[in-house]
Amino acid sequence: MKKLLAMLLAGAMALSMVACGSSEPAPEAEGETGSVYYLNFKPEQDAQWQALAAAYTEETGVPVTVVTAASGEYETTLMAEMGKDEAPTLFQVNGPVGLANWKDYCYDLAGSDVYAQLKGDDFALIEDGKVYGLAYVVETYGIIANTKLLEAAGYTAEEINSFAKLKEVAEDITARSEELGFAAFSSAGMDGSSDWRFKTHLANLPLTFEYATEGITPGTIKGTYLDNYRDIWNLYINNATCDPAELAGKTGNDAVAEMIEGKAVFYQNGTWAAGDLAAIIDDLTMIPLYIGVGDEANQGLCTGSENYWCVNSQASQADIDATLAFLNWCVTSDTGLNGMCKEMGFVIPFAKALEADNKFVQEANAMIAEGKTPVGWNFPTMPSEEWKNMVGSALTAYAADQTDDNWAVVVKNFVDGWAAEYALANG
Repeated sequence: MKKLLAMLLAGAMALSMVACGSSEPAPEAEGETGSVYYLNFKPEQDAQWQALAAAYTEETGVPVTVVTAASGEYETTLMAEMGKDEAPTLFQVNGPVGLANWKDYCYDLAGSDVYAQLKGDDFALIEDGKVYGLAYVVETYGIIANTKLLEAAGYTAEEINSFAKLKEVAEDITARSEELGFAAFSSAGMDGSSDWRFKTHLANLPLTFEYATEGITPGTIKGTYLDNYRDIWNLYINNATCDPAELAGKTGNDAVAEMIEGKAVFYQNGTWAAGDLAAIIDDLTMIPLYIGVGDEANQGLCTGSENYWCVNSQASQADIDATLAFLNWCVTSDTGLNGMCKEMGFVIPFAKALEADNKFVQEANAMIAEGKTPVGWNFPTMPSEEWKNMVGSALTAYAADQTDDNWAVVVKNFVDGWAAEYALANG
């Protein structure tokens, strides 16, 4: 566990500017008779994956099917699909915790052409000498801010360099919201299309800082920085476009619409949201997600991966070979690289990666160049999906009734729930 976590941390810290590179199409495997079925995790990239699959089939004749799970339903969908005769040949896990559930279905990728293209083992899930998964995208998240609205309120993004300053700006905007015509934060929706931003991505902050100061003890979380978690959650829900009691029914689409319509200044999300916000992208920037801990002046964005490709070891060898050839084509051919790096806007940790046009990716790279320290992605160490759901449920209840007793439930689910779910997962 410690070794895997160290690799995740190293992978996050290893993100660097992605260099442009020339590419040649991967050689087509002779006598290929298999097919590919990819169960895609990312609804926001469904159209691009469908186009890439069609392009590969047109070029090689190999059938490629892409099915995209609904947001928040990937694990449930994967379990259902794996029980079918025509199961996915390509799927994903979110790190060592996800791998534990699916290790028996993961083909050893050591020696494959696609593994040879990986920039380093920091981006692989390796246990007992076997390569079970390959990270296919390195992503970044933080607080997306509308610079035009900030300017209208009398502020700049550059001066927000701490939680204290973020709080000052947000509460001032709230005090003048009728005059300004907009709120500080978009709605922190807690339905399945949006709650992962808070029960997972936001929860990563107190978890990461606890790992940094308290050390890593598998199965045990102290909750050292949960008061800070409460502070940032309070800021989100009490300075937003809606009453906190309404958050249970708010969706990810609601938050996007509020940003596009100029109803809110701030929106917690990541590089993957650039496409959704394309209409106003010139007015947007991404700032670090501050919670009042650590060296905030030198804090960067949250950078890492929880997206690891795995090839189904239970598939026929022909389908395994077809899937490996497709993956190699995705990360080496001109068409594949354009699809992943340009159309999808991914930063991919493979040798021939192209520089992404994604504005938020470019800002993340600029912060690293300035010496800012990225916050690693440690939510792949979260013990289970049930743990996230328990935290999310408690956050929603607390938002509707912000008492100390209700926050105590958040803490209990975070700390005691972690221990219980870890014990279940590890026998």
